[in-house]
Amino acid sequence: MMWLSILVPVYNVQSYLEECLNSVITQWPPEGGVQVLVLDDCSTDGSWALMQQLSARWPGRLQLLRHQHNAGLSAARNTMIDAATGDYLWFLDSDDKLLPGAIAHLHGIVRQHAPDVVLCDFQVWRERVQLKHRLRGEAHKRSFDGPADGLVRQRSQLLTGMLMMGQLHAWSKISRRALWAGTDSAAALRFPVGRYFEDMATMPLLALRADSFFYAPQPWVAYRQRASSILATMNTAKALDLSAALLGLAHALHTAPQLAQQPALRFALAHQAARSLMGAMRYICQSGAGAAGPVPSVLAEQLRHNFRAASPLSPEALASAYLRRGWWLRRRKFLRWFQATPTP
Repeated sequence: MMWLSILVPVYNVQSYLEECLNSVITQWPPEGGVQVLVLDDCSTDGSWALMQQLSARWPGRLQLLRHQHNAGLSAARNTMIDAATGDYLWFLDSDDKLLPGAIAHLHGIVRQHAPDVVLCDFQVWRERVQLKHRLRGEAHKRSFDGPADGLVRQRSQLLTGMLMMGQLHAWSKISRRALWAGTDSAAALRFPVGRYFEDMATMPLLALRADSFFYAPQPWVAYRQRASSILATMNTAKALDLSAALLGLAHALHTAPQLAQQPALRFALAHQAARSLMGAMRYICQSGAGAAGPVPSVLAEQLRHNFRAASPLSPEALASAYLRRGWWLRRRKFLRWFQATPTP
C-alpha cells in the first residue's frame, strides 16, 4: 500500500536533479510505502539520461515517465497525478530538495491525524547566503498564518491562513489524492495548462475541497532561489496571469456563499488580490511593457479589472480595512499602484 506519492517534474535541471532525488532516497522509510514519480518534459540538457542512471543506482525507488512533447509544468504535474497511486501527493520541484526528517515527520502526522491537507514551512536555498538573507529570516519561512501542530476541521481557516501568508506554492502542501478526483474530467482538479502562476490558481481551489488540515511549522523543503524564476523573469503574459490567478477562486466562492461572507476570508482574498495587482502593475509601469502589443494604459486597466473581479472588497473598502489594521504603508503602496498611470 502506497501512502505517499512524491511527484517530481523535470525540465532541463541536470545540474540539480541528483541532489533533489537524493534528498528523497536518503530518508526512505524502512516500511516503504512511498512512490517517487519523475517525469521528463522533453529536456534538452541530458536530464533524461541522468534520470535513467539514477534509476539504475536506486533500483525500484524511481518510477520514470516521459512526455512525447514539451507541455510545461502544469501538464507534467497533471500527468503524474493521473499516474500516482499513493494516498497523499507531494509535489517537489526538481531544483529543490527535501530537508532531513521531512518524510518521517509527515508520516507521523498522517498516521495519527489523517488530515486532508498537511502544510509545512520552507527555507530559501541560495548558493551564497548573505547577511541580508539571514535578516529576512530565509532559513525558516512560514507558509501559513494559523493554528499549528494540531488537526483543524475548518475550511475557512485553511483558506484564510494560506491567503494571508501568500505562500501558495504547491510543494509546501501535501494533500490527499482523493481531493484531486472528480466524477468526470471536468470535475477533477488539475493545474491550468499554459498559464503562469499555476500554483496560485490551483492551491486555493484545493483548500476548498479539504475538510481538515494540519500545519507543521517546520521547514521541510529547501526552495532554491534561481535567477530564472518566474518572478525574476517577469513579462507581460506573466503579469496578466498573476493578476488573474485568483479569478477561479472568486468564481468558486460564489457557489459557497456562507463561506464567502466570512469577514476574515473576505479580507484575506482581497489582500492577496492586491498583492498580485501590485506585482503585476509594478512590471507594467517600470518595464516599458506593451511596446510590441497593447499599450501600458490598456494593460493597467486590465489588471485593475482583474483585481475587482477577484477581490470581495472594493479598492476603497480594502484601503479602509488596511487603515483599521494600522497598515499605513501597505495602504499607501496599494493605492499608489492601483491608481498608477503607466506611460508608453
